Amino acid sequence: MPTPPFPELTHLQFLVLGVLRNEPQPGRALRQALSAYGIRRTGPAFYQLMARLEKDRLVDGWYEQINVGDQAVTERHYKITGDGAKRWKDARAFYEHVARATAKLRWSDA
Repeated sequence: MPTPPFPELTHLQFLVLGVLRNEPQPGRALRQALSAYGIRRTGPAFYQLMARLEKDRLVDGWYEQINVGDQAVTERHYKITGDGAKRWKDARAFYEHVARATAKLRWSDA
């Protein structure tokens, strides 16, 4: 089996796209998911990351109005695109290949 190409995604992009694979998410839910993996980003840093993913056409973003108490709030939502899903699958295939290949290696005791 040929070696898959090195992934074009950073670990953070891989994580975000992985979270979005199942269903669209609001930005706050994505930030909570990242936090569960020990990734802490300020609001501006997180939304810059998401803007780059949108610019690269790996995610689509839109605004929705929600009610918080008696106030209407605009919330940003995201979903993975077809290209984003393909890039995530390619990166996963690479890492799975590395895991299988390194499991077969015999490390020297020298």
